[in-house]
Amino acid sequence: MFQTLYSYFWWERLWLPANLTWADLEDRDGRVYAKASDLYITLPLAFLFLAVRHLFETYVATPLAGLLNVKEKVRLKATPNAVLEKFYVATTKHPKQADVEMLSKKSGCTVRQVERWFRRRRNQDRPSLLKKFREASWRFTFYLIAFIAGMAVIVDKPWFYDLREVWKGYPIQSMLPSQYWYYMIELSFYWSLLFSIASDVKRKDFKEQIIHHVATIILISFSWFANYIRAGTLIMALHDSSDYLLESAKMFNYAGWRNTCNNIFIVFAAVFIITRLVILPFWIMHCTVVYPLDLYPAFFGYYFFNFMMVVLQSLHIFWAYLIIRMAQKFITGKVVEDERSDREETDNSEEEEELAKNGPLSNGHPVLNNNHRKTD
Repeated sequence: MFQTLYSYFWWERLWLPANLTWADLEDRDGRVYAKASDLYITLPLAFLFLAVRHLFETYVATPLAGLLNVKEKVRLKATPNAVLEKFYVATTKHPKQADVEMLSKKSGCTVRQVERWFRRRRNQDRPSLLKKFREASWRFTFYLIAFIAGMAVIVDKPWFYDLREVWKGYPIQSMLPSQYWYYMIELSFYWSLLFSIASDVKRKDFKEQIIHHVATIILISFSWFANYIRAGTLIMALHDSSDYLLESAKMFNYAGWRNTCNNIFIVFAAVFIITRLVILPFWIMHCTVVYPLDLYPAFFGYYFFNFMMVVLQSLHIFWAYLIIRMAQKFITGKVVEDERSDREETDNSEEEEELAKNGPLSNGHPVLNNNHRKTD
């Protein structure tokens, strides 16, 4: 049974154009080709990334946060209450009005006290500002290094300047050592992101993030199997070109450097739109959809690869919508919040009125303003 499934999975017609077999991609005459077994190393490398990330966040990001004066917002803790805690954990964090009234009778608290308790309890579970800064620092460091390394891998290649060179001689294209390591490191990093997504800061686009990571892992893996390596390196470098800008904007945001954050975000928005909504669909996807048909008839792998590209492009359009909304607020000078994040909830009781004067908080830190910094 297993052998039959294995044979069907690796059937040449799924992965390679007609009249080509895996035997055509065996190493010979000093030429080395990509092999599926090469990707086994990415799983242990992913766990190594998680270990390196822990060390980086502890010994680099945390001291850096102190130097940048990243401060936590003082959160009022919910008074211990067994009845409310049990409902919070077992039922829902957002009780309806009928539930609030029922809990008020059971706990002996007023309706207002129950509502305040749930607001404070939800705020307790929100990730700290330091945690967000550490995560952003780690991703910024990786994306910046990956972008520089990716450009070093492809900038001297003919297919970087002429996309028709991507398919010249395909699929008999030998693999370079630089391409091997670029693929292994990128794929390992995305595995590590997928493994840690449950414990990372959870945003409103949590499901879209999972889809993105899974689609990216599938695309990188498939492009390796089918020897789409030249196209793959271009796509990975293109994606890394804007990611480090977003993470640096977040870091300055958490540190309270509002004007710097705003300026970097505008640059990020421009780079994101140019690379993801212009270059990717009209150059790269045109290259992967149109040019291969000049060399061989379409096959399953051709359709599958481009379908996954469409999935990624759909996510880019979704995120571009959120980015444009935020950029518009930056430019017009309106208060800007992270469109993907939950707001920090505030109590409106009299004793907390002074805290509420500072306004709503977004994503665990003060909202952004083009001209000044709100107090923590």
